[in-house]
Amino acid sequence: MKNLTKLIALFAFAILCFPTDAQPGFGGPGEDVIRVFTPKSLDKIAPPDYDFQRANKLPLTGYLEKSFDINGQSRTAKFYISSVAPVRPFFTVIAVPEKVNTTEFLVASGWLDLVEKNEECLVLLEAGNDGWGDVNSEKQYIDSVMTFYSGNTYFSTFGINYLLGFDGGGSALEAWSAENPLKVISQVFINTESQRDDFYETQASKFMDGNSSGYKAIEIPEDLLIAHNEIPIPTLFVNSDLSKVETCMEYWCDVNDVYSISSSNDDELWGAKVYPQAENSKAWATAYSGPVSKVATLESKVDVLDPNLNKMMHEFLSEFVAYDNTTAYGRHLALRKPYGEIRNMLVKDELREFQVYVPESAAKMWPEGAPVVFVFPGNSQTDKVFFHNTLWWKVADQEGCILVIICETYSNNSVSVSHANTGLFYEQLADYMKKYYPVDATRFYATGQSAGSFAVQGFGITNPEYFAAIASTSGLSSVSNEPGFGRTSVEDASYKTIPNYCIIGEGDIEMMTGTLWDDTENMLDAWAEYYLKANKLGSVGDGSNMEKDGRFYTWTWKNDQDIPLFKVGRTMYRAHNSIPAEMPRLWDFLKHWSLKDGVRYYDGVAVK
Repeated sequence: MKNLTKLIALFAFAILCFPTDAQPGFGGPGEDVIRVFTPKSLDKIAPPDYDFQRANKLPLTGYLEKSFDINGQSRTAKFYISSVAPVRPFFTVIAVPEKVNTTEFLVASGWLDLVEKNEECLVLLEAGNDGWGDVNSEKQYIDSVMTFYSGNTYFSTFGINYLLGFDGGGSALEAWSAENPLKVISQVFINTESQRDDFYETQASKFMDGNSSGYKAIEIPEDLLIAHNEIPIPTLFVNSDLSKVETCMEYWCDVNDVYSISSSNDDELWGAKVYPQAENSKAWATAYSGPVSKVATLESKVDVLDPNLNKMMHEFLSEFVAYDNTTAYGRHLALRKPYGEIRNMLVKDELREFQVYVPESAAKMWPEGAPVVFVFPGNSQTDKVFFHNTLWWKVADQEGCILVIICETYSNNSVSVSHANTGLFYEQLADYMKKYYPVDATRFYATGQSAGSFAVQGFGITNPEYFAAIASTSGLSSVSNEPGFGRTSVEDASYKTIPNYCIIGEGDIEMMTGTLWDDTENMLDAWAEYYLKANKLGSVGDGSNMEKDGRFYTWTWKNDQDIPLFKVGRTMYRAHNSIPAEMPRLWDFLKHWSLKDGVRYYDGVAVK
């Protein structure tokens, strides 16, 4: 009777967690683990329809499979999408252990439970009929799977991946990582082997350019070129014989700029040796977050199906987050922070997600009510993605401001998001924050990136009363009765004062790049013309009001009271995506401003 009760419970678990057409099965006598369920074939089904009943959730979830033709050989890869996976979730790409059934690995290792618990997903790379082949042939297979995975319309991805590779598949995945470092956050390799020495030597001579597809080209000075082996990727090696990975250990230690002396702790990574990134590392990717990377090694024979081992590997991988897979000059690596409070709201009868991040410092620094930054992500970027790709939470922790990050609605397909009803959404959010949180409503600010910046800059033209000040990146709005993106009609323009700052990348959207003093008339000029007039600041001047700080160029216009009302920023070597180092600059502009009874104040001084 007791065994029958267990069996019924496991069967119920299968029905709840697996796709409805799954065929759950069980192991041998006395085994309580579900061993088999059937994936849906992506070769046979259409992309999913929209699901407006769930805010920021992928509409197709469960266990999936896709077939690939690799030099005439049929290969498969499987995907597991958590039942609660958001749009653009984190994925771990796993090269499954040799001679282990993929489904058995997924369940017995605990990875199914891990991704369900953490709203994450998996790519499961599978060996061929004869096992994992040589590295070069397996890289072709990996390339095919990753090309499909990164551009499919069945589900969307975060854009950068965690990697876990076992055996020969892991060796191929490690080689793929070295050749595609912008596509990797962190990585673990179990029972793998090094590549040939000349493979690693080649990576030092492969240099990144500054170009991002669809945006203005950037010419990077030769002394600033970044090679493949200069992009830190936290790495863990587990092997019964570490001499088999001695060469690749040396390579990844060099990549991550780690100290040569390790430390170990029985409570960390099962006592692995840990080599932390050096304090004086010059890596661009950690210039803002500091030396957070590391390499760890564990010489031990392990059970690849051990849930405790796989949980430890997940903890290592998910300690980190990275963003921007387009250029090395916009790339950052940081520690992964837990989200704020995830909420939902109806906007025109459509469920919309938003995130409220209240740092512990808010109540201490602002006992009468904290300032609020309303954050509008770019096109395709959810509140969760934007939390990680801007690191606005670091500013919030240091300055005590509350973040409200909106999530957009479905875009041109069911696995991507874009802006809609943004003004109404903001008005509802502003009322919500005043009602339920200890806020200073005189210090409501707005920021955004790309499409979110277009929205924020548009609010500055049509509804300057919304915010005490605005500061955003890579998206401009101007006044014109001609149709076009980022244009506000003359009739809707208020021409009222509002402090404003926007930072543009050198390799940004072409229609807004350059300077206000070049020979090209574009959106940058039209945007500045409006805000200079609205803020009563006169002409654009000769550009002598510029300050340079490393890669950041800033032009500032002040009124007759010597109050900075308008700023233009230009970040060198950056493409379209913003970088975290820009967020403190935006805050340093915003934090001085308040708006009370229609009067704007700069550090308590009323603007005349």
